[in-house]
Parts: sequence; C-alpha cells; structure tokens
Amino acid sequence: MTESENLKMAAQDSESDAAGRAEPASERPRISRPVAFAIVAAVILLFAAIRWRLREMPLERDEGEYAYAGQLILQGIPPYQLAYNMKLPGTYAVYAAMLRVFGSTPAGIHVGLLLVNGFTTLLIYFLARRRYGRLGSVTAAASYALLSTSEAALGLSGHATHFVVLAAVPGVLLLLAARETNGWKKYFAGGLCMGLAFVMKQPGAVFILFGAQEIAWNAWQETAERKKLPVRLFTYGAGAAIPYLLTCAWLYRSGVFDRFWFWTFSYARQYAATTGIREGFGFFKDIVPQLFLAAPLVWLFAAAGLWVLFKEKRFRAMLSLESSLLFWSFVGTSAGLYYRPHYFILMIPAVCLLAGRAMEWISGELAKPGRKKALVFVPAAVFVAAYGLALYVQHGVFFEMSPAGVIRFKYGGNPFPEAIEFGKYIKAHTEPDARIAVIGSEPEIYFYADRHSATGYIYTYPLMEEQKYAVKMQQEMIAEIESTRPEYLVKVMVPASWLLKKNSDTRILEWGEKYLSDEYRVVGVAEIGYQTKYHWDQDAIGFTARSRYSMYLYKRKI
Repeated sequence: MTESENLKMAAQDSESDAAGRAEPASERPRISRPVAFAIVAAVILLFAAIRWRLREMPLERDEGEYAYAGQLILQGIPPYQLAYNMKLPGTYAVYAAMLRVFGSTPAGIHVGLLLVNGFTTLLIYFLARRRYGRLGSVTAAASYALLSTSEAALGLSGHATHFVVLAAVPGVLLLLAARETNGWKKYFAGGLCMGLAFVMKQPGAVFILFGAQEIAWNAWQETAERKKLPVRLFTYGAGAAIPYLLTCAWLYRSGVFDRFWFWTFSYARQYAATTGIREGFGFFKDIVPQLFLAAPLVWLFAAAGLWVLFKEKRFRAMLSLESSLLFWSFVGTSAGLYYRPHYFILMIPAVCLLAGRAMEWISGELAKPGRKKALVFVPAAVFVAAYGLALYVQHGVFFEMSPAGVIRFKYGGNPFPEAIEFGKYIKAHTEPDARIAVIGSEPEIYFYADRHSATGYIYTYPLMEEQKYAVKMQQEMIAEIESTRPEYLVKVMVPASWLLKKNSDTRILEWGEKYLSDEYRVVGVAEIGYQTKYHWDQDAIGFTARSRYSMYLYKRKI
C-alpha cells in the first residue's frame, strides 16, 4: 500500500471527515504495516496462550446449555425438543460445529473460543484501520483482546456474546465498504451478518438497528443519495431477515416451532419484564467498577475518544459510527436490566474503537510543531505500561491458577467442577439410551454424561421467577420426570442454581423431596468446598452434607 493510500485510510470516518483533522496527517506518528501486524499477532498469540493453558476449564452453566444443545444437534435432535430455553439457537449451532471439529470436551469448546477471539481481534484491527492510522488500530485491537478475555467480563467462558460480536463486526466492515462503493451486495452481506448476530442471541438485534441508522444517516447527508435510501434499507433488511427466517423454517420443519416461539417470544417477554429499574441500577452499579479496574486506561482512553468526537463534531458526534455503536451496544447490554458481566462483551468493540481514536488524537496533538518529537510516543508508552499492569493484576487467573481453580475463584461454590464427576459416574453406570434428570440449573451435567434429559427444563430459574408461566412450568417439569422415570436424578443444593425470589412458588421442591424418597436411593454426594469431598455408593447412603453447597445423585429403586 502506498503512503498516499495510508493517509487516505487514516483520514476516513463516518462523515468522511479526517480522523485527526486538527493537524496534518504527516505530523501524526505512524508505524509501518509489518510492525503493526507483528504487534497485533503478538497480542493474539499471548491471549491464545492464556486460553490454551486454561482450555480444560470446567464448563459453567451457559456453556453447559450450549454444549448440551450442540450435542443434541449433532445427534439429529433440534433445539427446544429436549432442552428448553429462551435464547435463539445460533450459538447452539456454533457449539455443534466446535464439538464436531475440536472434540466433545470442555477443551474442544475452549479451543474453538480461542480461535473466535483471535479472529475477532483481527477484525477489530481491520475495522479500526478503516477509521484511523495504524497506531490507533493497534490500540483498538490490543484493547479488545484484553477486555474480551478479562475475568471481570467472564471472557474466558464461551458466552453467546462472543459469537454475537463475531458476526456483528464483519457487518460493520461491510457497511463501511458499501458506503464507499454503493454496492448492493455489500449492503445485503452486511445485513446478513447483523442477522446472524441476532440469531446468536436476541440482544444482537441492536446491531441490526445500528446498521439501519448508519445507512440512513449517511444517505441523508447528501441530497443525491437520499433517493437511494429505500433500496439500500430494503436490501440491508432482506439480508438481516434471512438468518431468522431460515431458523424459523428449520424449527418448523423439525416440529418444534410452537415450543420455540413460546420460549423465545412469549416467555422471553416475561423474563425481560421481571427486573425493575432500581434493581437493574443496582446490578449496573455493582459490575461497572469491576470492569473498569480490569483495564482502567482502556476505559479512560475510550472516554477521551468520546470527548474528542464531541469536541470535533459537536451535535453530529451523536450519529457518528463510534458513538452510535456505543449507544446501541449499551442498549443490547441493558436487555432485561440484568447487567451480567458477559453482557458487556457487546460493548467492547465500540469501547476499543474509541480508545483507538483517543490514541490517534493525543499523539497528533503532541506532534504539533514546536513540541518535542519524543512526546509523540508518550501515549503509546503509557498505554503499553498500563496494559502490562492490567495483565499483572489478572496474572493469577491468566498465568497461575489451574483451570478448575479459575472456575472456583470466579464462581465460588457453584458445582461446575463437580458436574464433571457426576457426569462421569452417570455415563459409566448407564446405557447410552438412559434418561436422566437434574433438579436444578446445571445443564452441563447432561453434556458430561452424554445422556438425554428426562425433562426439557434444563434450568429451574424460570420456575422460581415471579412470572405468569411459573406454576405451569413446574407442573410440566414434574409431569415429564414422572412419565419418563429417569434412571438417575441429580438434586442440586446450591442457591445460585435456583435463585429463589421472595414470592417464588416452591411446590416443585416439596414434590422433589417426596418423589426422591419414594422412588430413588442415594448413590452419590458432593460436599462442595475448596476441596470437594465425594461419597459414592455405600458411602453415600445416609450421608448428609454439612456444606451449604452440595449435590446429590439418586438411582431409581426399580
């Protein structure tokens, strides 16, 4: 690429203004293409090494759900037939692909995530490169690699938000390319990517809205372009609709559309309405300091980048690509007002782009005539030092703890390591066609056991929520278990596996105690602690765990 082309790329932004307009591009610091690629590659390899070291990390609940659903897909069983949940099935399909390629193990899943994270980091670099010079682009990519792996965002686990971002970032790139060429194929492909982001998980819909706003805003600024707006929006919208329509057609043909519609629409509306504004603000207030302290300088750079946008563009900054992406991704993060750590992964691309913009602007300001040339690289040096500090702060998780230790550190007494042992026991003591049930929210047990669930209720959370379907759901779960008569049944005595509310209906708990007493006998107990104690077979009979966190395994008497 020639120097003139480099300057042209560094000058582009959402309104075709210069990214560093306050000073000539020649005065801004730049790094060569080989150096930029070498830095990005080194960052990708660093975090790939971290993820590789922790690839055997036990699955947490969401990963267990995706893995079990992916396992079923590989067996020819569609989503929502044996596993009910309100999430759209795109992530299930991705997990099925990862299990097929890398193996049906936690390591296989985390190796797949390793590649997804590395590829997304590279895409962030290319996206930033269309906006800024190489220094800002490297800053954005390095920031994404750090924040998306951060323990504060639960980034080491394979949450759906990773795959939403994987689909959305190419969509943004395609829309930028379509703006330059006016090619309808790129508008269609951009919509297709945004539609894929949506089927990965419902909050991905915000990226469809973001793309529509970008197309409308950029066409509206020029009178000659306004006439083309309806065609562009239609083309983009058609692309965005296709993934969801194909998903509906697949599930309709598989005979599970009614159940799919209930869980992803009817129940999902109830779920989204259960958290009030005050409670949601409490969740937000609790998580934000953790996210900030994981990489303070990245967030400060992002704040500076947002300030630069408004300084240079004033009111038009609200509709610039970076601020629009930040707004819509925050809307997606705010879905249901739960503000769980991994939801913030949706915001990381926008945050990192803003950090890159700040790096470009600060370096450009320091490069103005009359100032010492050495000052130009001070921001980069500060960023590198702060980056190293962020790695050091998280060095225990990244470089020292065992995979099981990381899970225990992050999730406390949740039975994620114990689920592996329960799954092994069940798999060793049952035939492949055996049915099992878990009274609690631990779908990862089904995955480890490689046995089908006796009930579609792989989570008991909906049954404890204060929503109108809760009692009906409990009745259905009870009926499914009683009619199937699973060979083994797991009872989970962990608060986070139930999340009882103040007015939760607890009839299923009362039913469970009687049903287990009448129909089953204890064959396994896990007394969960820093060093979990297991009791199997004869040793488990009559044993009662003293810990508040425990799991019991029961075998049917007859």
